[in-house]
Amino acid sequence: MRKNKIKIFSGSANQVLAREIAEHIGIPLGEAEVGRFSDGEIRIGIKESVRGKNVFLIQPLSNPANEHIMELLILTDALKRASAHSVNAVVPYYGYARQDRKTRARDPITAKLLADLITAAGAGRVVAMDLHAGQIQGFFNIPFDHLTAVPIIANYLKQKEIEGEGVVVSPDLGGMTRARELANRLGLPIAVIDKKRPAPNQAEVINIIGEVKNRVAILIDDIIDTAGTIVLGAEALKKEGALKVYACCSHPVFSGPALKRLRESAFEEVICTNSIPVAAALPADKFHILSVAPLIGEAIVRINEDRSVSAIFD
Repeated sequence: MRKNKIKIFSGSANQVLAREIAEHIGIPLGEAEVGRFSDGEIRIGIKESVRGKNVFLIQPLSNPANEHIMELLILTDALKRASAHSVNAVVPYYGYARQDRKTRARDPITAKLLADLITAAGAGRVVAMDLHAGQIQGFFNIPFDHLTAVPIIANYLKQKEIEGEGVVVSPDLGGMTRARELANRLGLPIAVIDKKRPAPNQAEVINIIGEVKNRVAILIDDIIDTAGTIVLGAEALKKEGALKVYACCSHPVFSGPALKRLRESAFEEVICTNSIPVAAALPADKFHILSVAPLIGEAIVRINEDRSVSAIFD
């Protein structure tokens, strides 16, 4: 294993996850200073040699997204100029992914703009997890490895022994692929909530397609933002006769009233990963956080050794 070629660095977005990834690989986290000038501009300092190294820069683009994006770009530029052999942007949560196409006249396609910025800064590869829109991979003209937390979530749910009476539910038609993968891993049927969005972060349930009565429903989504949509889905499932409802997501954005809504919701448990650090202390009886450090660490080792990344999910 050519671990001596790997260097792990991190911006300020999720240093805990970066440290866990480095520990999983068995190397120290790289020394980098991320500070601010007095006027608020970002000041970066790389405190060790990276010449000839394969550098993996861990930086989810979570709140404050614009700050974390600039840190990623400046760190990438600094590492490239320091003669790193390669700079790989590891973005567990890819921000601005919800603006991936024009739905109205004069809309931006911000996910594509962000892809161009990351490439222009000098990244030679991007590693991301559970993109909101899979087509974002095509916005890059450099190698892109797309990971998924579904196997980690599935392994946790298997411990609850609900296979015989469960159903995996997608909160919308766009999430069917993710829900089907989880259902296949658990050996469960699938259902979907048909809904409409009158405005961003708002949803109205129209119908539930599939059998949920007298079953344990597992709602899975990539992001829980304000939690309005998924809480509404839980209420609809309960009205249709679901015995219990679990919520699962890869990215706990948890903005605005999300935590209050989730605490007061009908969910038996809210299961998420640590792709984004959650600022508030979460009650253990309602929330469970799964680490994606082993998944990302294994992907980094395989990339460094020119081995298949997709084989992780076989």
